[in-house]
Amino acid sequence: MQANEQRIEAHIENLRQFTATPGEGVTRLTYSVEDLKARNYIKEQMTAYGLTVSEDGFGNIFGKLNGMLEDAPSVLIGSHFDSVPNGGAYDGTAGVVVALEVAAMFQAQNLTPTYPLEVVAMIEEEGGRFQGGLMGSRAMLGVLSAEDFAAQTDVAGITTIEAMEAIGLNPLNAKPRPVETIKAFLELHIEQGPILEEKEISIGVVESIVGLCQLEVTIQGQAGHAGTTPMNRRKDALVAAAKIIAELPNIAVNESHHTVITTGRLQLYPNGANVIPEKVVFSVDIRSNEEVHVKNAVEQVKACILREHKNGISTNIAQLMYISPKELNHVIRDLFKQTSEKLAIPYCSMHSGAGHDAMVLSDFTASGMIFVPSKDGLSHCPEEYTKTEDFVKGTNILFEVTKQLTEAVEV
Repeated sequence: MQANEQRIEAHIENLRQFTATPGEGVTRLTYSVEDLKARNYIKEQMTAYGLTVSEDGFGNIFGKLNGMLEDAPSVLIGSHFDSVPNGGAYDGTAGVVVALEVAAMFQAQNLTPTYPLEVVAMIEEEGGRFQGGLMGSRAMLGVLSAEDFAAQTDVAGITTIEAMEAIGLNPLNAKPRPVETIKAFLELHIEQGPILEEKEISIGVVESIVGLCQLEVTIQGQAGHAGTTPMNRRKDALVAAAKIIAELPNIAVNESHHTVITTGRLQLYPNGANVIPEKVVFSVDIRSNEEVHVKNAVEQVKACILREHKNGISTNIAQLMYISPKELNHVIRDLFKQTSEKLAIPYCSMHSGAGHDAMVLSDFTASGMIFVPSKDGLSHCPEEYTKTEDFVKGTNILFEVTKQLTEAVEV
């Protein structure tokens, strides 16, 4: 049985409409009005495909197909459904859509699995509203405690609890899911890079995922009048921040080993054209293939920041998240490869330079990922695009591997 190309395409196009920036990409932040619309759509499709729908106390959505074994752990398949601001229609969303298609294929064949199957749509993988990223998977598994989850705020000072309640979600059941209820986790994702397209290969079997650390840096100075404060009397927080940010690329290049460092968010206070900046808050995202290089880069970044702690400028560094590089489950990787060969779909082995929910779940259960190509390697932008035929190939592989894992295959 083949995945339904029209159905996959329709789901992606329907979910594309739930954006705060029509015509300017997909902006679907967690617990927003757009989140609620997408949430309701996903739950409707889960119900239509015979799944029992539930939400945990963090807003992650689950659609369960019961298995023949009572109280057996589930095989989870899915991804996240939030987006970056002005992002694309495929990042995360496509992984949820193909998981729904797998459920539709189970329904069409009237399959009752031995182990339960659950389609999962997770929140806040991107960190677009609440800082840190991977919040849905981290909260679901207790990596982010319920207390720390409740303490998270967005740039407007709205807490996660307040945001959930605003769209009618119930945060009272905000507790981790028992690990013993999960047998495995599978995720399909767009590559977000150029390799598969350049090789003209439809499937990438992910061997490992990059390690990453996210910092929030606060530089505190003193506000003053832009015209009357002499240059040698200033305590300009933005000047200090600019020196730090300008040095970060050099740290990454010198560390090498695929180390990358990015400042993607910067807030300036009081943000007036004629006011010396009093405070700057900015993000630092540090990634590398090997943990030693992540740690080296983190220490060098912290030393760079502390060098500006002088002459009336104070600095503070908060570590929002640290996740080691992850190797994904070898049994699942082999199943993906064997299935690709069986279906005559060319594949290659890959490393992921982006973080994914699978890296969180891999610490608790057998986890596997496959990539499908991204046109021109573009992602996190409105131009993001993947051919539906590649999603069909990926879904067919995911379906066959899911069938095996919901039977007796041990991982």
